[in-house]
Amino acid sequence: MEALITGATGDIGARVANMLIEAGEHPRIFVRDAAKARNMFGARVDIFAGNLANPESLRPALVGVGALFLVTTGPGIPQRDAGVAEVARQAGIHHLVKLSSLDVEQGLAIGAWHEQGEAAIRTSGVPFTFLRPSGFLSNLLNWAHSVQSEGVIRSSTGYGRRPFIHSDDIAAVAVQVLTTQDFIGQALALTGPEALTFAEITERIAAQIGRPLRYEPISDEEAGRRFRMTGASEAEVQAHIALWRAIREGRLADITDTVECILGRSPLPLDHWLSENAAAFR
Repeated sequence: MEALITGATGDIGARVANMLIEAGEHPRIFVRDAAKARNMFGARVDIFAGNLANPESLRPALVGVGALFLVTTGPGIPQRDAGVAEVARQAGIHHLVKLSSLDVEQGLAIGAWHEQGEAAIRTSGVPFTFLRPSGFLSNLLNWAHSVQSEGVIRSSTGYGRRPFIHSDDIAAVAVQVLTTQDFIGQALALTGPEALTFAEITERIAAQIGRPLRYEPISDEEAGRRFRMTGASEAEVQAHIALWRAIREGRLADITDTVECILGRSPLPLDHWLSENAAAFR
């Protein structure tokens, strides 16, 4: 059945769309910026423009669609998921695949937003699958500036571990889930193959770029101050502080075999991601 991909100009959505294209599909995508989408995909997709903050703008894109890949972010996740789920129900969508978060299982603030979104989708009655990935390896790019300018990586995660996952693995699982009926009603916990401390990741980056780097543990307060400087809202700052604390306390270190079970191969390791992204840290 035809799939509609939301967030298709973002990290995961773009990969899902491209993987469907490579599989011979002609997916629909729903984006805020149609021009950007056209530059990325050309005529290989059908583009619908709108904003998930206004779920009614999604309705035209759902006509004739069977499966929907939903990407929502930030404190507005519960409201957007609820609105999209209702429009999807009315449109007769057979399968809604939501990009959620493994943090749901810890009740963390970011996870709590996704947990409320998941609850709204369950209540809607639309058949669903929830993808719950661990931290994205792509988020490590946030360290690029401090690595380049100071040779240091700072974090309030202490020496807690996190099994970061490659975006390609998340997208590949999403494509498999979207194109089968095998996972309806499930919440899939997705992690990378190894749980590493941020100090160990610092050592791996240093080895990849060929120069010494230093890992510097900092307080939650200092980490929050630095995150505020990026323009994040206070709700987002507090959510991330709670996440970093949970990593530090060892609550987010578990590894799952879900990616391997679904894809038939091991998840991509950190070193693979670093080989693709080393230039960003040099």
